[in-house]
Amino acid sequence: MAFVQDRCVCLRKVEYSETSQILTLFGRKHGVVRVIARGAHRKTKAGASKFGGGVDLLDVGEAVFTDRPEKEMATLTEWELREGHLEMRKSLRGLYLGFYAAELVSLLIEEHDPHPELFGRLESTLLELGTPRVEQTFVAFEMDLLRETGYLPELGACVSCGGPVGGNATVSFVPARGGMVCRNCEAEFPHRAAINGRLLAVLQYVMKVNGQESRRLPGLTRHQTDPINRVLADHVEHTLGRRLRTRKFAEMARTARMPRQSKVL
Repeated sequence: MAFVQDRCVCLRKVEYSETSQILTLFGRKHGVVRVIARGAHRKTKAGASKFGGGVDLLDVGEAVFTDRPEKEMATLTEWELREGHLEMRKSLRGLYLGFYAAELVSLLIEEHDPHPELFGRLESTLLELGTPRVEQTFVAFEMDLLRETGYLPELGACVSCGGPVGGNATVSFVPARGGMVCRNCEAEFPHRAAINGRLLAVLQYVMKVNGQESRRLPGLTRHQTDPINRVLADHVEHTLGRRLRTRKFAEMARTARMPRQSKVL
């Protein structure tokens, strides 16, 4: 049986039994893979654990697993933690956005479809989510992910007439059409979401900045990024035809307390 090694981020975990886990990993070279980590929580008589006590959400590690793409699930045989993101886990907002980023990656990327550049973007983004740059960093990653996977909405012109959109006035986003509509066409689309023209300009600027240069982006606040994240979430949900489980984490009130982690995320 062939084994492969890859640097991975844990996107999802299910506590399969008292000692084992089922994990969704995003690898630099192998893309999204589902693995079972048998005995992840089992300890030896000396107190050691096979995988350091189990793999946590958003952990980055060097993984060794079976290489059999035809199988629904591979077997994780080794895991060496490289980054646990302690600073991000101290920030409620950063942790929420990390969970949200993990779900978006797991849904928008096909299994066994490698995206090495996007993996690097996710890894650097998780580090930045523990800093004051959390808001602009996440929006930049979100846009890069949509661009890389072919789900980027049309933000530069009206999807109905092709005319310009933007300015200081409120404009409308239509999830069913995957883009913006101008003031002249919006009456044709009753199911639309409003977004301030200035925020649309922010998104258009983010699109022009290379993801690796996200430090060039201006500082953003929740007042600015909440409407942006809401519009993009509407777009993703309509495109995929399903609700995002962690969307509420990105939109939760600023005074919310840290929730208890469920066994399945």
